[in-house]
Amino acid sequence: MTTTPVRGGSNLAGPLLRGGDISVVAVEAIEQDNPEKEIHVADHRTYVRVEAEGGLVIRRRTMEQLLGRAFSMQELEVSLTGYSGQIETHDEYMRWYFMKQS
Repeated sequence: MTTTPVRGGSNLAGPLLRGGDISVVAVEAIEQDNPEKEIHVADHRTYVRVEAEGGLVIRRRTMEQLLGRAFSMQELEVSLTGYSGQIETHDEYMRWYFMKQS
């Protein structure tokens, strides 16, 4: 797991995950699914905050590849204790994004 200090910014969006095996794999999946992003990971052992400017996506198929088994996005929802920004959930992916209010 890569840890990058979070710089001050109001456009950061991403998940807050309960520590554990799923969160470790989820961070790796997020890094693979967002190669163009500078991802900020703050690992506090009991929870992990993952954020990037403008937001992040995680795909079910990436989790399945990394876990070597079938995976349901509901498994990730159990580990999701919060998030920054807005969230969009789907059977195939979960997306966190930042949308400025006008």
